[in-house]
Amino acid sequence: MSGRLVWNHSTHLPGLIPILNKLINVAGIQTVTPAVLSRSKSNAPTFQLKVSVPIRGGYKLIARKGKTCQEVFVITPLSQVDLEGAIALLLDR
Repeated sequence: MSGRLVWNHSTHLPGLIPILNKLINVAGIQTVTPAVLSRSKSNAPTFQLKVSVPIRGGYKLIARKGKTCQEVFVITPLSQVDLEGAIALLLDR
């Protein structure tokens, strides 16, 4: 059974939605919610998706591309190491 992708914003980081569509198919992922889109001072030349901090029931991720970043909330019982491993596989690293 796959997780659920919540669409609560009209704008997303370029390339984020295809990655999140793959992430919801990872065993243990229950809900993925893209959140605040903002600008950063530093430049990320390639798309990045990193675990930031634990939240109740899951983790907050930060997606970055160029000078734009977006928070993504993931509800999952997976450990941080398992989630980081799943993300690394999705990003082909």
